[in-house]
Amino acid sequence: MLPKIRIAFERLLEVVVLLLMTLLALVVVGGVLFRKFGAPLVWYDEVASILLAWLTYYGACLAALRRAHIAYPGFVESIRPSRRWPLIVVREIVVIGFFAVAAWAGWKVVMVLDGYYLTSLPWFPRQFTESVIPITAVLFIAAELLTVPDMIHETRARAEGDLLP
Repeated sequence: MLPKIRIAFERLLEVVVLLLMTLLALVVVGGVLFRKFGAPLVWYDEVASILLAWLTYYGACLAALRRAHIAYPGFVESIRPSRRWPLIVVREIVVIGFFAVAAWAGWKVVMVLDGYYLTSLPWFPRQFTESVIPITAVLFIAAELLTVPDMIHETRARAEGDLLP
């Protein structure tokens, strides 16, 4: 059941990242074309920077699900399998703890921004743009938790000599 959830979660993140990349590319190309023809879009800079931030956050969640992120998976894998357990536990506590704090702080920021809107699009709520922080922090935690069973299995197998280090 867990592998199916992980695959579905990975596909969802891939779709979100692909949509954000496509939308960002369209906004940038559109912004350049409009500027070239003398009719620059007033909202271009603000929206493009928000899309880039969203792409970065959601891309980081996808990287976490693939174990290719800031937790230095290569460092842990360079340690002998029998001695990895303390590092794995500390790494998971630190990463999940950090993102739990980020989710909480991000939610507080979103609540403070009630009633604020984008400068160039005064009808678009700032809360929506900043909601990426708590949402992706929770998604990052989910990605970490979904990959722990595989990491435990692999570490056990390597410690028992079933897999090469």
